[in-house]
Amino acid sequence: MVHRVAVIGAGPSGLTSIKACLEEGMEPTCFESSDDMGGLWKFKEVSEPNRASIYRSLTINISKEMMCYSDFPIPSDYPNYMHHSKILNYFRMYADHFKLLKYIRFQTLVKSVRKAPDYSRTGRWEVLTEKKDGHEERHVFDAVICCSGHYTYPNLPLKDFPGIETFEGKYLHSWDYKGPEDMYGKRVVVIGIGNSGGDIAVETSRVAEQVYMSTRRGAWVIRQVSDNGLPVDMKYNTRFVHILFQLFPINFFNWFGEKKLNAMYDHTMYALKPKHRLFSQIPVINDDLPMKILSGAVIIKPNVKEICGCTVVFDDGSTVEKVDTIVFATGYNYDFPYLPKKAMYKSGHRVGLYKHVFPPTLEHPTLAVVGFIHALGAIMPQAEMQARWVTRVFKGHKKLPSSQSMIKAVEKDTRNIEKSYIVSKLTPLQVDFVSYMDEIAGDIGVRPSLLWLFFTDYPLFKRVFWGPVTAYQYRLMGPGKWEGARRAIFTQFDLFFVTVLHDFNMNFICAVILMHRFKATFFL
Repeated sequence: MVHRVAVIGAGPSGLTSIKACLEEGMEPTCFESSDDMGGLWKFKEVSEPNRASIYRSLTINISKEMMCYSDFPIPSDYPNYMHHSKILNYFRMYADHFKLLKYIRFQTLVKSVRKAPDYSRTGRWEVLTEKKDGHEERHVFDAVICCSGHYTYPNLPLKDFPGIETFEGKYLHSWDYKGPEDMYGKRVVVIGIGNSGGDIAVETSRVAEQVYMSTRRGAWVIRQVSDNGLPVDMKYNTRFVHILFQLFPINFFNWFGEKKLNAMYDHTMYALKPKHRLFSQIPVINDDLPMKILSGAVIIKPNVKEICGCTVVFDDGSTVEKVDTIVFATGYNYDFPYLPKKAMYKSGHRVGLYKHVFPPTLEHPTLAVVGFIHALGAIMPQAEMQARWVTRVFKGHKKLPSSQSMIKAVEKDTRNIEKSYIVSKLTPLQVDFVSYMDEIAGDIGVRPSLLWLFFTDYPLFKRVFWGPVTAYQYRLMGPGKWEGARRAIFTQFDLFFVTVLHDFNMNFICAVILMHRFKATFFL
């Protein structure tokens, strides 16, 4: 019987894993190598080796109602897209509300996780930790949850850029980037067009002489603000849209989505049009990049062919001279240096984890990975769902399939991923937000029953079916049911309007909310 659980990392995945352990009556001990919680979202002026790092201006590209934990709404006066400092404050409130701090051992590095001598009988693990003063300690736990994330080890592929050793300026990875202060009046090349690359290109263009953005494949760029000013994820991450994706060919949605994006700005004219279709890769989210391209502050270039001193040569033969700084926004490598190598295996381009959580080759289901996924959605609700499932498995309430069945499931999932998405650094972690949340929720027994809601609570059914798939939906029924879930679903749009209109008088705010509710009721 699992009782003592080691949780590695006190970021968003670690915090919700601690809480999930407590809800199942287990005793968690969380080891955090830094001096604070928050993981990726804890900003530091200087990047520290083997830890995630963010830049000073970072604002999350997921709206607050879509990113919050399922039973702890974000305060109504917080903006819809939050600066990293607000996100860290939210984590502090979450940890304080659920009394999680006393279970965290800060400045304690996990050096290794190995099978205990009696593992074959008990499934227990031996964890070696090291304090800041160098003191090592061995612990034995019934189970381990790894929550160390996937933004820790920068991918800096210098061998792919011939002549980089001759570069006379400064180059750095986006992991090291903190702000544009060193870019004043300089000529900057940003390599990579992911979310970080887009943010850095936009920010540096405000102070640099000129910014060039090099992209190997191009990208589809979407806005955070959708029709009628709604956050884009609240408009399109709905069960209705999800069902449409199951009913119609993906090429129809590729055509429709690309047409809609090109209506805002022609991706060919802006030199952004990628070689892949819209839903073959998670798009870049950036409202400002098209305007920076239109104004000439950012110039899109193809892949870098070579570097000669301060001159960068591109695949199309064009060159940029007198380059001062190169920023590599080239993603991250994934590693669990503290785990035994045999605990993980490769399946194609992905790590062989059953449903991205459990290593299927282990004799006992007492080791799990939480938060090691990537979707067009925030990690917080997905990690929370994984943690709830993991702890139910640890307690014996849920059983995993046989090792052979799990390996076959991983291989099938790998084939589906490689068929649906282009191969990139994020391909191994790729999931569809709604499908994945529903799949894990079904394993736990907390997936909302649309048929039951239709006959027992039709007003709620309408909001669950037509509205955004927020984490609140997975607290309506089953283990861990939260009495506030229904109200949270009914007021999630109210919180959006209150944030946007907080400078208006309350009478006007109430009028807008009532009008929105009237429209929703009338048309649905």
